[in-house]
Amino acid sequence: MKNITILGSTGSIGTNALKVIEAKKEKFKVIAMSAYSNLELFKEQVEKFNPTYLCIGSEKNAKILRELYPEKIICFGDEGLKAMGALEEADIVLTAISGAIGIEATVEAIKKEKRIALANKETMVAAGEYINKLLQKYPKAEIIPVDSEHSALFQSMQGNRKEEIKNLIITASGGPFRGKSLKELEEVTIEQALKHPNWSMGKKITIDSSTLVNKGLEVIEAHMLFGIGYENIEVLVHPQSIIHSMVEFVDNSIIAQMGAPDMKLPIQYAFTYPKRENSRVLERLSLKTLTELTFSQVDNKVFKGVELAFQAGKTGKTMPCVFNSANEVAVELFLEGKIKFLEIYEIIERAMKFHKVREMDSLEVIKDVDKETRKWVYSNYARD
Repeated sequence: MKNITILGSTGSIGTNALKVIEAKKEKFKVIAMSAYSNLELFKEQVEKFNPTYLCIGSEKNAKILRELYPEKIICFGDEGLKAMGALEEADIVLTAISGAIGIEATVEAIKKEKRIALANKETMVAAGEYINKLLQKYPKAEIIPVDSEHSALFQSMQGNRKEEIKNLIITASGGPFRGKSLKELEEVTIEQALKHPNWSMGKKITIDSSTLVNKGLEVIEAHMLFGIGYENIEVLVHPQSIIHSMVEFVDNSIIAQMGAPDMKLPIQYAFTYPKRENSRVLERLSLKTLTELTFSQVDNKVFKGVELAFQAGKTGKTMPCVFNSANEVAVELFLEGKIKFLEIYEIIERAMKFHKVREMDSLEVIKDVDKETRKWVYSNYARD
């Protein structure tokens, strides 16, 4: 029996993880869960899975939970998340929180030498250099990626040596605006950007998918996770979302991981690795129904997020943190109707130009750069 902490239980990754756990009650037990503000769904999950530890975003909601569940240990906010990451009883910590807020909980889980099922790409983007140093210091800790693309790369690498890898090929659906011109994107609405053709996800990641900034984040994360140079990482548009990513080897063979667009598969793999297990809740891909698998280059003149990510990654140090933080605020402002869709790219590019690169030698530096970048974006773009 593996004890699991789920950080972000009410989001799309968290809810799918609970389905995986429910289907394998004999293998997994939820001991801790966190949510930000969806109190009603969180209460339903607590009733069903009966974890010992709970964390919620606000002190107000924590008070409500304490009245409902006086027997449970309840915390809130950023400090609460850190405490959840550090629980001794946990075997696996699933970090399914969107944004840089998930970094400190991941750091705590590494220090406790846990398995981290990582669905928070911002951790490796904003703090990858620092995280990798920590993993060397705490060698029993391990990160198993949950993002479908990085899980696909991880799976495709199994049984092969790093020196045999030539290229990592990350696939992208292209989002709802695949094939559109810059002119066509000038007046994009929030509703249009939230209509992803293949995946059901939270608002932030759905907007990232529409701008293809998510692929930029994935490029940096792949570099940090697997130690492959940026010159050996490629992004291809694959509208069907069947091949989740590929690894090309030095002998020119390519191994691809395929599956239905269903996050439960990489979640379960992160929980059971190195074993593969059957499950009633995993969707099966029927090859008989496939009519085509197509690939094309990213239009970098329109979807500028990928090239900006390569620039940030190659600059290194604190620049990927700036890329991530600027994008987080830009997406927030777009969803609030305060900026236009294409201004997301403008904000990221200008924030990177404004930033003076620093060494990433502590968590405090990461937090400072994140705070500085957010302050700069808000002061320049948060219109009333």
